[in-house]
Parts: sequence; C-alpha cells; structure tokens
Amino acid sequence: MEQTPSAAPPRVLTVAGSDSGGGAGIQADLKTMLALGVHGMSVLTAVTAQNSLGVQGVWELPAEAVRAQFRSVADDIGVDAVKTGMLSSAGLAATVAGLLAGLDAPVVVDPVGVSKHGDPLLAQDAVETVRTRLLPVATVATPNLDEVTQLTGVRVEDEAGMRRAAAAVLEYGPRWALVKGGHLADPDTAVDLLTDGREEHWFRARRHDNRHTHGTGCTLAAAVASRLALGHDVPEAVAGAKDYVTGAIAAGFPLGSGLGPVDHAWRLRG
Repeated sequence: MEQTPSAAPPRVLTVAGSDSGGGAGIQADLKTMLALGVHGMSVLTAVTAQNSLGVQGVWELPAEAVRAQFRSVADDIGVDAVKTGMLSSAGLAATVAGLLAGLDAPVVVDPVGVSKHGDPLLAQDAVETVRTRLLPVATVATPNLDEVTQLTGVRVEDEAGMRRAAAAVLEYGPRWALVKGGHLADPDTAVDLLTDGREEHWFRARRHDNRHTHGTGCTLAAAVASRLALGHDVPEAVAGAKDYVTGAIAAGFPLGSGLGPVDHAWRLRG
C-alpha cells in the first residue's frame, strides 16, 4: 500500500559558520531545529577548525557563495524563519543583511562576536555593519553581555544594567532585544531580559554547575527561530527556547580535553 507523504514541517534557515567540533555554529543550529520539530536548512558563511580547546582557524566564504546558497534555499524551498550567527566580516554582514531585507519571515540575529573560548569571531570593522545593516532587519536580537558592550559600549553588571543595554540595542532597530545575562555574577540564577521597549519579560532559570556549555548562544537563537516558525509569538518563543537551552546546559557533557557542548538531544535521553 502506497504511503501518503507527510506534510512538511516549518522551514528554518541558519546563516552561520561551521564548527568542526559539532558543538556550536551550523551544527548546533541544525541539531536544535531537529530537536524542536522543524526542518533545518543552512547557508554556510565560514569554515572553522574548532574543538573543545578553541578555534584554530577560520576561512570565510566569498559573498557570492553565501548569496547563491541563500537564493537556492529561499527561492525553491521557502523559509518560515531565519537565524544568523557568525558573519565575521563587514562584507558578509552587509551581504546577509541585504538578503534578509527582502524576506517576509521572522529573523533572529545572534550578533556573534567572541567564541566561548574567547576567540574573536567578528572583525572590528564589521561591528558598525552589524549595528546599522543587520540589527534593523532583526525580529529579535540576542546579544550576550560581551556582545552588548561590543555593539553599544554599555557595560552590564546587574539587572538594571540589562535594561540600559536592551534600550541601547533597540536604538539600532530590532523589534525585540533579548539580552542574555548568563555572564552576571549571580551564582544561583541565570536571567535574561526580553523587551521591545514597551513590555518586559524576565526569564529566570536555576544556574547549573556544569562547565560544558559550548554552543549555548547558537542553540538559544536557533531555538527562538524554530519556535517562531512553529507559530509562537516572540515572548512565547523565547520562553520555550529558554526552557530547552536550560535543559541542554544541565545535560552538557565532556568532549575532548576542554569545554564540552550542551546536549541538544537531552529530551530524547530522558
């Protein structure tokens, strides 16, 4: 008996760099998308030689290759949400911003500046392009505290500082700012602030004593994009993504001799 084809799940595109160690970047995004029930697609912006100890090399793809990948996916398959990650240079950031400006789908911008190991992933001359070209097309921007400082100059040491940081990010044009407070000193709670300048949503989760957190930022942004594609509004999408990432952090495992990844399949192993 012939089987009836299933309806396609929502389509989510990640525009980011590759992590050869599998913990962050394109690899983390696609694992997250699979775990959350959407169809993940990818536009590769850069190749990294990367493992649990850090980033040993970065090779950026030409803008023509990035543009061709994007058009191939968007023009044939279609896109229900997009997540951007490592864009590395001003030229790539401008190319991607131009492509996204013509897209009728929510966009989650993770303004990746530095890897978990402290390796720079965004050229200094690209910061202005991210501010003025990429953030204006974002439905949600998801900077951590270091990235907030890189983009706005605001240094955050407490929750009041997170409000100032979010306001500074919103000045560049995203509809929502999700300021991630995982680097705050609170030993017990990880807090994030989501705001559009009118309403505030604070997300708090117990901080887990686990050093294996490689890929946290990529995973959160990909989870937000996935839930937006599934039809959730922004606060609902962020709440669900925060829950997913908190579980993935708690289940993070050692890999290699440095920082291991979060566990994208933690719900399947329970």
